[in-house]
Amino acid sequence: MQNTLRSIVTRVSSHIVRRFGMANDLQEGHLTVRLNGSCGQSVGAFAAPGLKLEVLGDAYDYVGKGLSGGVITLRPPLSSPLVTADNTIIGNTVPYGATAGRLFANGQAGERFAARNSGALVVVEGCDSNGCEYMTGGVAVILGPVGDNFAAGMTGGMAYVYDPVGALPAKTNHETVVLGRIEAAYWVEELLGLVREHAAQTGSVKATEILRHWEEELSRFWQICPKEMLGRLPRPLSDRTAEAMA
Repeated sequence: MQNTLRSIVTRVSSHIVRRFGMANDLQEGHLTVRLNGSCGQSVGAFAAPGLKLEVLGDAYDYVGKGLSGGVITLRPPLSSPLVTADNTIIGNTVPYGATAGRLFANGQAGERFAARNSGALVVVEGCDSNGCEYMTGGVAVILGPVGDNFAAGMTGGMAYVYDPVGALPAKTNHETVVLGRIEAAYWVEELLGLVREHAAQTGSVKATEILRHWEEELSRFWQICPKEMLGRLPRPLSDRTAEAMA
């Protein structure tokens, strides 16, 4: 395929839904598409359940736009000399408007990462400005630095940011969210599960190192929760709060 072919696998997703429906019983990777090189705009858009897209290379903007239950992974070629966590692997606005599914990128994203995400689980190793903008659902994990205006207009879902230098509070738009360290076992397990899966799906060196020193590195994560969700969470943000309510 050529990188001028946009929205690769979108038509495949259409065929999956027509034949099996959106609420299908297909296992992850029932159909796996592997691409090498640089992908064009909107690769993996609207990927349906049962479809897995593996990119060995990089991709332009809108990766996984409207992601609808499929799985997308991106990692550099094995021959790449780049330090993946310090370099961009996907463009802007990834995965815009996702409703379900998972995306793991072994590198950094551009602007508006997870913008309008409403249900997907996404992991990346850094992002530029306006990350998690207008997010309404799902979970975003950023294992690296973020740009300005993080979480602007975020009203749903949850975000976790690895921030060993303590820069996130100054980068965050606090109007609609609260920010704090992770203080409940329930949320620790959610984060740990996604970091583990990111390492397994992409071979991420950074995720592997964080997992190797998990007890120490956990204290370097922030949890970002929308204020609107505080009374609707499945568990309190702090185990102390849960004990007081018992």
